[in-house]
Amino acid sequence: MTNSNHDFTEDECNWIDEKNDNPSNDNHQKNYYPSPKLKSYKFKPATIALVESAFLASTASLIWLIDYYVRLGPILKMLFPLPIALIYLRRGKRASIITTIVCGLLLGILMGPPRSIIYIIPYALMGIQLGALWRNGANWYLSIFMTSVIGCFGFFFRFWLFSILLGEDLWVYVISQITSLADWIFLKLGIIAEPTPLMIQLLVVAVVLLNNLIYSLTVHLVALLMFDRLNNSIPRPPEWMKVILDYE
Repeated sequence: MTNSNHDFTEDECNWIDEKNDNPSNDNHQKNYYPSPKLKSYKFKPATIALVESAFLASTASLIWLIDYYVRLGPILKMLFPLPIALIYLRRGKRASIITTIVCGLLLGILMGPPRSIIYIIPYALMGIQLGALWRNGANWYLSIFMTSVIGCFGFFFRFWLFSILLGEDLWVYVISQITSLADWIFLKLGIIAEPTPLMIQLLVVAVVLLNNLIYSLTVHLVALLMFDRLNNSIPRPPEWMKVILDYE
C-alpha cells in the first residue's frame, strides 16, 4: 500500500494552505509571493500630442454635430474653429493638421462628406490660421482680417458646392432676390436710379465680409476668455478694445 501521508513539494503547495497562524511561515510567504513594485510611467510628448489631437477632434465634431441637429443660434458657432486653434497653440502645426483630418473623417462617417467638407472649409482652416497667428504673436487686426478672408472664401465655396450637388446656380438665385430687395429699398427712399448687377454683387460681397468680420471678432473675444483659463493665452486685444471691455 502506498503511504497516504504524501509530502507536497514547494511547487505543488497551494498558497491558501500556506496561509496559517504560524509566524514561522511569514518569511516564506514574503519570499514566495513578492509584492509588485509600483512603477511611474512617463509619457512621451508625441503620445500626449496624439491623445490631445484625438480629444479635440472629437470635441470639434461634437460641437458641429450638436449645432446641426439642435439649433442654438450663434452660441456654438463661435466655438467651431477654437478646438483646432487650441491644439495648434499647444502642439504645433502638425498636430492641428492631424486633428483636422481626424475631425473630417469622423464627420464624414457621421454626417456624410458634404457636411464634413463645409466644416473643414472654412472653420477648420480658420482654426489652423488662428493658431498660427496667435502662436506667432500677431496682433488682432491681422488675425481678424485673415480669418474674415477665409470665412468669405468658405461662404462662396459653400454656394459652389451646393450648386453642384443641387444642379442649380444658387448664386443667380441669391442675386435675383437681393436685386428685388434693393429695388424696394430704392423705391422707399425715392431714388430713381436702378441698381446694376455689378452694384448688387459688390453689395453682397461687402455684406458677407462685414458679417465675417463680426464673427471673427466674436471668436477672438471667446478665445480670450477661454484660453487664458487653459494656460494657452493669445495676444492681447488693442488698447481701445481693452477700454471698451474694461479688460486689463
